[in-house]
Amino acid sequence: MSKSAKLTLIPVMLCFFAMGFVDMVGIASNYVKEDLNLNDATANMFPSLVFFWFLLFSVPTGMLMSKIGKKNTVLLSLAVTTVSLLLPLFGENFTLMLVSFSLLGIGNTLMQTSLNPLVSVVIKGNLASTLTFGQFVKAIASFLAPYIAMWGAIATIPSFGFGWRILFPIYMIIGMVAAAALCVTSIPEEHNEGKATGIMDSVRLLGRPIVLLSFIGIMCHVGIDVGTNTTAPKILIERLGWSLNEAAFATSLYFIFRTLGCLTGSFFLRVMKARTFFIISVVMMALSMAGMFVGTSKVILYAAIALVGYGNSNIFSIVFSQALISVPEHKNEVSGLMVMGLFGGTVFPLLMGFASDAIGQVGAVAVMAAGVVYLFTYINKVKQ
Repeated sequence: MSKSAKLTLIPVMLCFFAMGFVDMVGIASNYVKEDLNLNDATANMFPSLVFFWFLLFSVPTGMLMSKIGKKNTVLLSLAVTTVSLLLPLFGENFTLMLVSFSLLGIGNTLMQTSLNPLVSVVIKGNLASTLTFGQFVKAIASFLAPYIAMWGAIATIPSFGFGWRILFPIYMIIGMVAAAALCVTSIPEEHNEGKATGIMDSVRLLGRPIVLLSFIGIMCHVGIDVGTNTTAPKILIERLGWSLNEAAFATSLYFIFRTLGCLTGSFFLRVMKARTFFIISVVMMALSMAGMFVGTSKVILYAAIALVGYGNSNIFSIVFSQALISVPEHKNEVSGLMVMGLFGGTVFPLLMGFASDAIGQVGAVAVMAAGVVYLFTYINKVKQ
């Protein structure tokens, strides 16, 4: 990699860090629930709103990217993200937080769709390893969020009166730095002569079994990811009688092991068959669900959270690659559909909220377990 390419990667990696801001929704929704005295179903609307926009904007973003370029699309995503982080500084009423999380979801949809293709412009070789490192940087923002929120919640003068919401201005400033750095960085893009991906072109591909099954697999992966992010602290509060500040570490624990999974998964996928690693990952997730179902001790619950963090870390990449391999002549359309599958982050939290209100957090775990069961059925679709 040339020196200029390495320097160009710095602002790009800052953008990956900003991509991780979306994962603050898990811990943030728990604090909003406590502050506004909401039930689980209502509180889970926040993570659901964030991921709802993937259903509407992922494919149109691909069309926008063809018109204004990858870099400009990433800059637009950072602008929307910055506004979303600014709003909570003016208060914490229900409507304001809904608007904030909606904009956070829209900004992240723009970023998820455009940032990875931008990396392919900067890096001509070793793309996979560069993207893996980007996911590692993204995960740093994910597991730092609960710590920053906890610090703000228990601090006095250092939080400047924002409490746990100190998380928003800190990440907003980093997002602005990322936008400024990317704005002044020259990244030459090739003109796209091809036809932009159309919405109906993508939808029609759901008629192919492997595409539909992979789409559902992505929904389950993201649903379990967002579900654990949101529910893990609630389980510790319910089973161990902890306060939210004590239980917030569960979210960081999940992201720590998801980060480890991203780093080590790229190695394991080179030395073993994809199907074998997929089976190991899903078995780990099944053991995690069992631990969260029956666990009543700190050790068992922490082990369960760690297992699902590691096990779920590489599901997306394996399922995504299987879909692309199966329909190589429609990569753009399939990519758009798989990103749309992040809509699972809307469906699962909503169902989990209703289930937990009805029978406790074991109901939320049951919803995630259904997703794990589906991933077992997907094993035969994973090629060697």
